[in-house]
Amino acid sequence: MLFDRHRDRVFRHAYRICGDRSASEDVMATAFLELWRLRQKVILVEQSILPWLLATTTNVARNTQRASRRYRKMLDSLPRQEEASIDSGELAYLQSALDKNVIDALKCLGTTDLQLFSLVAFEGYTVAAAAGLLKLTPSAAKSRMHRARMLMKSALKQQQRGPGQLAMEGERS
Repeated sequence: MLFDRHRDRVFRHAYRICGDRSASEDVMATAFLELWRLRQKVILVEQSILPWLLATTTNVARNTQRASRRYRKMLDSLPRQEEASIDSGELAYLQSALDKNVIDALKCLGTTDLQLFSLVAFEGYTVAAAAGLLKLTPSAAKSRMHRARMLMKSALKQQQRGPGQLAMEGERS
């Protein structure tokens, strides 16, 4: 019942973090597995399991990305005979499915700030409710939320300008 009720939101949250459909499905499945495994320790926020699921999804996604980077680094260290080509169909799907700039901007946030930002901005929870789940004081959550918004704005502005425009602006100053 919980899976049927929350799978779409958990998947969207995982997709925002991962940017890959397959990885997002794996992250979602792992988050629900963790829900079952830790069912005695789950913290409800406003009588809902969803905030816990979203925070767990963030942690699982970050762990998955970390493992993927280590695996990629190991593969890159191996000798190669020829380069693999990028699947253009998958690339086109990803470009149309999600705004890559937002995903890149989200990557500038730390784990707690990403969890807080996701709960408030994407899932519609109040800052106070998200603070309770993340074990933050309401004032600390407000400060972190403000800082996260500023980081996101800055990252998105830098992406819009591009590296060439930043260099030209630096010369004018």
